[in-house]
Amino acid sequence: MSELKTMKAMQDEVDAYISSFKEGYFPPMELIARLTEELGELSREVQHVHGMKKKKSSEMPSTLTEETGDLLFVLICFANAQGIELTEALDAVLNKFKTRDADRWTKKEEI
Repeated sequence: MSELKTMKAMQDEVDAYISSFKEGYFPPMELIARLTEELGELSREVQHVHGMKKKKSSEMPSTLTEETGDLLFVLICFANAQGIELTEALDAVLNKFKTRDADRWTKKEEI
């Protein structure tokens, strides 16, 4: 079993990979288009696994893990290209949800 990576380590690893090419990161709109494309592919796979619309025999096999990884890779590329520290972004949104939605959902009973 491999060690779990921190968000920072993932961002650094993607940056090292992308930085090894002269072209570097794609422009923001290209990354957003790719993010949308990858989300569509993940959505298609979820539909195949959990929904009513199964894949045709002519469609390439894939997995939820693979499609989620593709989506995460492009999201990390976008964040890196824009100078966004994903740990800070996630901390901020979790704080927002914990504050704004503190009483919105039914909490589980504590044992």
